[in-house]
Amino acid sequence: MRKFFPASVSASLLALAIGGTLIADESSLRKIAQVELPGPKGKRFDYVTIDPDDHFVIGAHMRGDESYFVDTRTNQLAATITDTPGVEGVEYVPDQRKVYTSNSGDNTIGVIDIAQRKVIKKLKTEAKPDGSTYAAPFHKLYVSDERGKAEAVVDVRTDTIVKTLHFDSETGMPQYDPVAKLVYVNLQDTERFAVIDPQDDRLLAQYPVAGCRGNHGMALAPEQRRAFLVCEGNNLLAVFDLEKHAVVQTLSLPEGGDVVKADPGRGRIFVACYSGAIAAIQALSSGQYKKIADSAVEKKVHSLAIDPVTGYLYVPEEQEKGAPASRLIVYSLSAEVH
Repeated sequence: MRKFFPASVSASLLALAIGGTLIADESSLRKIAQVELPGPKGKRFDYVTIDPDDHFVIGAHMRGDESYFVDTRTNQLAATITDTPGVEGVEYVPDQRKVYTSNSGDNTIGVIDIAQRKVIKKLKTEAKPDGSTYAAPFHKLYVSDERGKAEAVVDVRTDTIVKTLHFDSETGMPQYDPVAKLVYVNLQDTERFAVIDPQDDRLLAQYPVAGCRGNHGMALAPEQRRAFLVCEGNNLLAVFDLEKHAVVQTLSLPEGGDVVKADPGRGRIFVACYSGAIAAIQALSSGQYKKIADSAVEKKVHSLAIDPVTGYLYVPEEQEKGAPASRLIVYSLSAEVH
């Protein structure tokens, strides 16, 4: 589905080419730190998550087969976890002091003890485990087995898979809604939005996401009753109303949108796009959303995490100006962007 621009296209021309209602230059995102990572350079990264209790950002180096713990206070590498082949998803579970990895290399869910900083158990799952989400009141982790067209449900108290839900579509990113106490899953082949009750893991409903092709990435603003879906097939961000169960707005994205993260406290949404941009979107008092920038970053950047305290973005890079790299970049959104 993805199309790419030639390397000769400059950042400013790229911004004009990739569309959007407002295009900003590189000053839209201000680089404040850079952390070199030990894994192989030029290899694909995937999801990133935040452990605010221990001040870690945790990144998945998918083609490097490693996971990294970086201290957000010092921007120094704190640990490298090697037993995570093909790691895609990473999810922090605070009440158990553990991190769970989705390992597509051996089709397992890895359990990392934060205190020991090592894998203590692996759970065999379906094909290509990917994104995950944690439903804290139910002590359950939900892992999308993308190629297996399934959702694995893990009891984090016993680290056992207690149920596997199967669908007629590959499964995209899941998210837990702490307001409604429901779990949502993107069904990206059938362009539907599935709703699961974590009390008994029943599938409650599936809703169409009109105008959104290939809904893979998902983030939530629970208090505002909104989900944000990345439509990989037509380069849109769909704003989905969780009460009306329908898409109520779409915004254009640069090519190759993948991971979307929300910062509800600041009313911001960010989408990492493979063509070399991070889209920044702001909530308006009207309840609508407005694109405020498509900031140029390195190509093949497609994931990020947001620190809820500082609002900083943590973005893994596998290249710099076409040369292989392995690093984590820390950005803040420039105050000049409005």
